[in-house]
Amino acid sequence: MNKQILCFGEVLWDTFDDGKKAGGAPMNVAMHLVQQRADVAFGSRVGEDPSGDELVEYLKRNDLFSDLIQRDAELPTCEVTVELDENQQATYIIPQPVSWDNIQTGDLLNQAAGQASAIIFGSLACRDETTRDTLLNLLDETKALKIFDVNLRAPHYTLSTIETLTARADVVKMNEDEAKLLIGGSDHDIREQINEFRSKYHSKTICVTRGEHGAIVWHDHEFYDSPGCPAAPGGDSVGAGDSFLATFVAGLLAGQPMQTVIDNSCAVGAFVASQRGANPPYDEGIRKLLGLD
Repeated sequence: MNKQILCFGEVLWDTFDDGKKAGGAPMNVAMHLVQQRADVAFGSRVGEDPSGDELVEYLKRNDLFSDLIQRDAELPTCEVTVELDENQQATYIIPQPVSWDNIQTGDLLNQAAGQASAIIFGSLACRDETTRDTLLNLLDETKALKIFDVNLRAPHYTLSTIETLTARADVVKMNEDEAKLLIGGSDHDIREQINEFRSKYHSKTICVTRGEHGAIVWHDHEFYDSPGCPAAPGGDSVGAGDSFLATFVAGLLAGQPMQTVIDNSCAVGAFVASQRGANPPYDEGIRKLLGLD
């Protein structure tokens, strides 16, 4: 793929009982795009502290470090506490303020946005005015495809911010719980909910993921369903939605048929949910599915 994708937002350490892993939804998406051989740039901010140094080294090892990773002399690198329930579903305790709350507008970010074919962004990094304004400036100035990963993390969002970001997005991806909050309605009328959503926001593409039950997408005036597949036991849900989105964006930009895009995205999400952590290396089956071998 020769179309550049800019991922913008938080990078952090996810801290588990047994250690810590680099994370943050935009970084996870970027990591999966790297595995899928996309041309990716990643914009974020870390502290001038040992945790920030470690993250910079991690990003360098994974081809995601550039001058778009800013350093902050005052605010610390983010370290999130991840708690897993009995079903290995994750909840997150996120400190505030941290370095990525203070991503600054600048020539390098503006240039990257101008060169990008797509920009992927989420809601968490927009909890603070500084980073939110930086992102909105990028979105207002670029002609790239704008992809909004709703990714709600209570209490770190307001509905007014979500509406502002949605109004600027061409593609909106959310899970079932987020769809219920933003659209309303019951579990049995998801297509009606999506129709109501698109009539309000005029999004070109709307994707609602449904965990092991797959996903539904409205795109180019049609609905597409994928039944998905259950994840093999032993893993956790961390990063599954991010891997879905990366695969979805890569397929969309490559011009693949939408049914192929959504089926592949569900398959990659199920694989990641069968593993520990957000960024496991792809196995032979996934690599073959995505044509990486």
